[in-house]
Amino acid sequence: MNVDLNTPVTREKARSLKAGDIVKITGIIYTARDAAHKRMLENREKEGFPIDIKDCTIYFAGPSPAKPGEPVGAIGPTTSYRMDKYSPDMIKYGETVMIGKGKRSPEVIEAMKKYGCVYIGAIGGAGALLASHVLECETVAYEDLGAEAVHRLKVKDFPGIVVIDAEGNNLYETEPPKYRKD
Repeated sequence: MNVDLNTPVTREKARSLKAGDIVKITGIIYTARDAAHKRMLENREKEGFPIDIKDCTIYFAGPSPAKPGEPVGAIGPTTSYRMDKYSPDMIKYGETVMIGKGKRSPEVIEAMKKYGCVYIGAIGGAGALLASHVLECETVAYEDLGAEAVHRLKVKDFPGIVVIDAEGNNLYETEPPKYRKD
């Protein structure tokens, strides 16, 4: 099914998405990679999160520098397993959508099922194409981390596919057998 997905995404909305849904995301999403995730969780108790984590969409990406007149350079997805040790806590605290590439751990999938979160696959190797869906980019936390800082992106029709839904249905498990030649 094709889904126009507007942020913020509630847990109820996240639970309505199904593995295989093709989405076009419009609204505010944040970038954060492993260094930013680590810092957010380490500083959460004394400083709080630098972004509103409730119903939040986090894209595992680090944008390259923008060309003049552009909001962002190429912005392809980072391999998501690098965030696996942080994602269960991020989901527990309110994150409802993760965007990245590659498989996720059983612990992440269990947190997704428990709290209501989906994992959306972005197209690896298509950072320039994905950048064309970014209208604005602003660094909002951890500027010292450079590309790994937390960036607030305003996006329109940002493409992806629900790879793992909030019920644990997982395209990485269900689809490869369909194409095996025995």
